[in-house]
Amino acid sequence: DDQFTITSQIQNKDGWVKHPLDEQLRAKAQNQKLRTIPVRMIFNNPELNLRAEYSLFDRQTGRLICSGNGESCQRFGQNGIEQHPCPSPDLCPLAQGGLCKPYGRLYVNLDESDEFGTFIFRTTGFNSIRTLAARLSYYHAASGDLLSCLPLQLTLRGKSTTQSYRTPIYYVDLTLRDGTNLKEAITSAKQIDEQSKAAGFYQEALDYVARQGYGNASFEVGGEEGLDIVDEFYTDEPKQESSQSTHDLSHVQDIQKGLQQSVQALN
Repeated sequence: DDQFTITSQIQNKDGWVKHPLDEQLRAKAQNQKLRTIPVRMIFNNPELNLRAEYSLFDRQTGRLICSGNGESCQRFGQNGIEQHPCPSPDLCPLAQGGLCKPYGRLYVNLDESDEFGTFIFRTTGFNSIRTLAARLSYYHAASGDLLSCLPLQLTLRGKSTTQSYRTPIYYVDLTLRDGTNLKEAITSAKQIDEQSKAAGFYQEALDYVARQGYGNASFEVGGEEGLDIVDEFYTDEPKQESSQSTHDLSHVQDIQKGLQQSVQALN
């Protein structure tokens, strides 16, 4: 689709139920097409906000079988979780036929009234993952480790390539909010950081707890969530990141509880 959809963690016969924020933001959008969403990062460390690995799922059970970074991987084997080299999907015998894809999750906050309220943008699109990773690194460096204080927005962009036969390919970018330049954003971020510290908020401790939570999990995706992921992203006919891809942000109720339970989406 050529627009975002913000969903809750509830499904009905028609699919995922939209979150109330979807209607609120859509009402302000041109032609009611949601192509930008104001967001705030939850952590200062880019790698805590964006999680991305090559992921191979069992399509029947939704169980994550193998997760790798292009150099090494963790894989379920006869003796439990085993460590193996990760040659990337193109060269891995287990990954043939599109069974293994890059799977990315971007954790963001949309509702400033609930500072730990977390939404997840999920994608298997390499363009989105690469762009988001680069942007997070740039803003983290430029702001002096104040990524969580910057006024940012997710922006849906389109491009055409020879590989896509000149049809639009949509991907997600992370930019400063409309009307804000980098100098203004950094000045605002410093003020927010000072005010937060004065109030006793300890961002470094939050990043530390999140890092520990990720480290405690062998895999960050559970079986129940895995079935939904397989259904959307790992169909028999591999999808390109195109006009047919979905761009949904789903709401997670409690980030702290989620981190303790392998960072799974919660009802």
